[in-house]
Amino acid sequence: MSEAQTAAGTPVAAPVKNTRTLVGRVVSDKRAKTITVLVERRTAHELYGKIVAKSRKYHAHDEKGEFKLGDLVEIAEGRPISKTKSWTVTKLLEKAKLV
Repeated sequence: MSEAQTAAGTPVAAPVKNTRTLVGRVVSDKRAKTITVLVERRTAHELYGKIVAKSRKYHAHDEKGEFKLGDLVEIAEGRPISKTKSWTVTKLLEKAKLV
């Protein structure tokens, strides 16, 4: 019996790798299969200690095109998909509110 099977003989899923995950808001969904996610974080300034908001945009892979502008999503790091895209959307956390 291999290590990937239980005593009953059913296969067990492989352990999940440690991948970085980030939570951000979709700011662009104009490209095919790609969304742009803005991730904001708050850090203390190195010298003065004041809390400063920093942000960065990530291009994430959206295979089905189901995530729209304003959605709150979770993205996970993966293999490079294109020149600027190495993140994939894992789940939708909050749907965008209609304005």
